[in-house]
Amino acid sequence: MKKIVFLILSVVFLVSCGSSKVANEARATMNGDWQLTSITYPGNSQNVQVSLLNDVPARCLEGSTWNFISNNNTGSYVVSGLNCPSETEFFIWSIDGSNAAMGNYDLMFKPTNSDHKSVTGNTGYRINLTHLSGSQMTWEQTVSFEGKPFTIKMNFNK
Repeated sequence: MKKIVFLILSVVFLVSCGSSKVANEARATMNGDWQLTSITYPGNSQNVQVSLLNDVPARCLEGSTWNFISNNNTGSYVVSGLNCPSETEFFIWSIDGSNAAMGNYDLMFKPTNSDHKSVTGNTGYRINLTHLSGSQMTWEQTVSFEGKPFTIKMNFNK
C-alpha cells in the first residue's frame, strides 16, 4: 500500500514539474517585442465587428506592437490603425501550464495601470496559446455569438 501511495505521489510531482518547465520555456520565448499581424475568424464568413481586450475594435489591434517582459510578467501594447487612438495599454500576464502535457496552455492576461500595480476594472482574460515559436505566436479564443461558438484567432510575428 505504501508503495502505491509513493508511486502516485511521484507521478503527480513529476507531472507538475514538467508543466512548470514548459510554462517557463514559453515565458522565455514570449519575452520581447511582437506585432499582431492579423485577426481572423476561422469558420465564419460573416462580416462582424469584434471588440477585444477592454472594448478595443479588432481593426485597431491589427498592426499593434506588443512587448512582453518575462522576468516580471508585465507588458504593454500600442493600439494602432486608421481612426484609432494611438494609446499604450499595460497588462500583467502569466502562462497556465496545467494542460502542458497535452501540448496546450493558456495565457492569463489582466489590464493594469501604467505602473502595473493595480488592475484596471474587474476584468481578465484566458486566451488559448495554440502556437509559440521564436518568431510566431497564435492566440485563439472561442466565445458565443448568436448562440454558436465563434473563434477569434490572433497571429503575431516577432
